[in-house]
Amino acid sequence: MATQLSDILKLSVSERILWAEALWNSIAVEKKYSEKIEISSEHKKMLDKELLSYHKNPKAGSSWKEVKERVRRKK
Repeated sequence: MATQLSDILKLSVSERILWAEALWNSIAVEKKYSEKIEISSEHKKMLDKELLSYHKNPKAGSSWKEVKERVRRKK
């Protein structure tokens, strides 16, 4: 049975973020869809800027693992 949007909206913000992440990952791994996903030049510039910032100071931010752990603790 498919999950309804109204059911998803009843979840906490952290649960919805995790749900969205799982949904996005399920799309990204499907080759037939991942080949069709294009990044706009604006988004590419933003990602390049963030990557450059990371290379200049890799310890400045949090790892994805740390971020997920913080979100999960807030449930």
